[in-house]
Amino acid sequence: MVVIPAMDIRCGKFVHVLSLPAWEELIGNDDPVDVANWWKKQGAEMLHITDLDGSFRGRPENLDVIKEIINEVNLPLQVVGGIRNLKNIEDVLNIGVARVVLGTIATREPKLVEQACREFGDRVAVGIEGRNDMVAVEGWIQPTDWSIMQIGQYLKELGVKRVVFNDTRRDGSLKGPNLEVAKKLAQEIGLKVVISGGVSSLEDLRQIAALNDIGIEGAIVGKAFYKGAINFKDTLTL
Repeated sequence: MVVIPAMDIRCGKFVHVLSLPAWEELIGNDDPVDVANWWKKQGAEMLHITDLDGSFRGRPENLDVIKEIINEVNLPLQVVGGIRNLKNIEDVLNIGVARVVLGTIATREPKLVEQACREFGDRVAVGIEGRNDMVAVEGWIQPTDWSIMQIGQYLKELGVKRVVFNDTRRDGSLKGPNLEVAKKLAQEIGLKVVISGGVSSLEDLRQIAALNDIGIEGAIVGKAFYKGAINFKDTLTL
């Protein structure tokens, strides 16, 4: 199982919703390269980067600093935020990003998803954000007519191999991930699943690791690390 630390970037700086890291090494440090290097030293195999400016403006906005992380840290990056057309995907992948995650655009432009999967294969994942078992868009507050399982099946038919699943009721809540829905996406639909949102403890990660054989690949963890609820080095033996 892979445990992927999350990093948010805004205006070229590392930020976090609760920027109160428990470890002295990170207090006050907003240099994304330094933070990424710190994660590499802890043993991280991949980082999940959210381009916050890109999310708000609808196009990638922090490619220079993301490229700097790739060049200086040499760690695979998974990037989300503002990636809404084929050129955006190409621009992000061309700087050396390992994987892009398409967001709400996937529910609106299925032809884009299909073409992206055809051209870039496993380097494209799609985020599924759900609320009350329904897919939600527009900052997680606007429900759609799609159930999570329906969109999972539809994405698979478009060629998607991997999804990043986030139950928005649990994101940032430290209440534990929604494993039941994640298991259905993996077992019933046949998707590779990375869980995002809700991980609060090492026990949560142990439960996710136990599902690795059915296609639950791992988890993205942010708040639990930065609040000190989980020490990353304790995850290395999972």
